Amino acid sequence: MLLALAGALAFVGFVALGNWQLERLEWKRGLIERVESRVGSPAEEAPQRARWAAVNRQDDEYRHVAVAGEFLSELDTLVVAATELGSGYWVVTPLRRVDGDVVLINRGYIPQGVEPVPPPKGEVRISGLLRITEPGGSVLRDNDPMAGRWYSRDVAAIAAARGIEAAPYFIDAAANQAGSPGGAGPVGGLTVLRFHNNHLVYALTWYGLALMVVAAGVLVWRESRKVKKRGEPREPRGR
Repeated sequence: MLLALAGALAFVGFVALGNWQLERLEWKRGLIERVESRVGSPAEEAPQRARWAAVNRQDDEYRHVAVAGEFLSELDTLVVAATELGSGYWVVTPLRRVDGDVVLINRGYIPQGVEPVPPPKGEVRISGLLRITEPGGSVLRDNDPMAGRWYSRDVAAIAAARGIEAAPYFIDAAANQAGSPGGAGPVGGLTVLRFHNNHLVYALTWYGLALMVVAAGVLVWRESRKVKKRGEPREPRGR
């Protein structure tokens, strides 16, 4: 009885996990479609202060945006990066908008040992992809603001370390923008837009395990029937 109950619970659990992966599959497909449509759309004005509280990953991440203002070049922050060009740093620089608010701009990638080219003086207009803050650090390391070691683009922490108030998002500058000249300077346009989508494989795996539980249950039931029959007394044959 206990074995049957355990098998039933395992079957239900595996089916539930398979169903969950199918739900994740639909979510991931929707995400990919949204991102593709956002990236290819004309740039719209980056969210202003009145909308800051409403900015979220579901509705805004990877939106193609633009912002005008002046770079605060003396407040660069280098964040450890691993890109298709190799290991190095993201150069994150605050930009003071025309209305006075500040947005952090990821000007792009530089290799280790290379000093970032200063951004241009005066008003510029930057286009790129809106990104949601990355609080805390990376999977392996926490940010250390006191030591100036940054492993993620944690907007609030970087702004606090620089003594400024900034929008709760940052912008990945597109290639060849002001302040992102490429070459030896920061290389923009390196936002990773590839999304792992293995949910169908995971779903089939969970459903396969559920079928294995059923098959194992059938085998156990058959063996128990055979044992029971062998243990039954035989009726005497008539003469």
